[in-house]
Amino acid sequence: MFTGIVEEMGTVVSLEERDDMPLWDGSTGVGTELVVEGNVVMDGAYLGCSICVSGVCLTATELEPDTNHFKVGLAPETLRKTYFSELKAGDAVNLERASEIGGRNSGHFVQGHVDGVGVVKERWIDEDSLCYQITVENPDILRYIVPKGFIAIDGTSLTVVDVNTEEKWFSFMLVEYTQKKIIIPGKQPGDKVNLEVDVLGKYSETALAALMPRLEALEAKVETLEKKLAQKE
Repeated sequence: MFTGIVEEMGTVVSLEERDDMPLWDGSTGVGTELVVEGNVVMDGAYLGCSICVSGVCLTATELEPDTNHFKVGLAPETLRKTYFSELKAGDAVNLERASEIGGRNSGHFVQGHVDGVGVVKERWIDEDSLCYQITVENPDILRYIVPKGFIAIDGTSLTVVDVNTEEKWFSFMLVEYTQKKIIIPGKQPGDKVNLEVDVLGKYSETALAALMPRLEALEAKVETLEKKLAQKE
């Protein structure tokens, strides 16, 4: 679990597809490996630890303390849901270590499980704030995005400003302090961002979906009883 409060901006060292990735049965297979350089996230890092890279929870498979490099594997599902297949050496990425139990959370509950990709539609300045409008084509994502709700964009916990479901976009703003700490200000119209909606909204929807049949059945019974009572009167 993460908070969406980015600790540092790291740098992509390499992204390559390998055909010698070790599998559970001792054989080898094809896989994608990402190498990232980061300073803060290497403090306390250990093999198997989780590091959030631009919104994606990834497992450290190799650590190189001398160079502050760490390696992670990218599953096919990760490549399908994110823009990571387009990363190249030198690209900046947001980095955050996993949350400590009992620690403060200045953002929101971020799983690092990206729901999909958005595209920067517009970018403008409002006094000292930097504002963005993001297009989201997938309605399964858009229905969880609400004005003044939480959303993680490239792993950054942000507040939604406006939502237009007909035109399929939402907007957010970055205060002056945040602009200097994350990679989003470098995004221009046409660039992609990783999106993770508030998981509490998903849980609420699932709980309500389980409850609705019971409510509908109860309403039907009440309606039947009211009709019988009306007939007797």
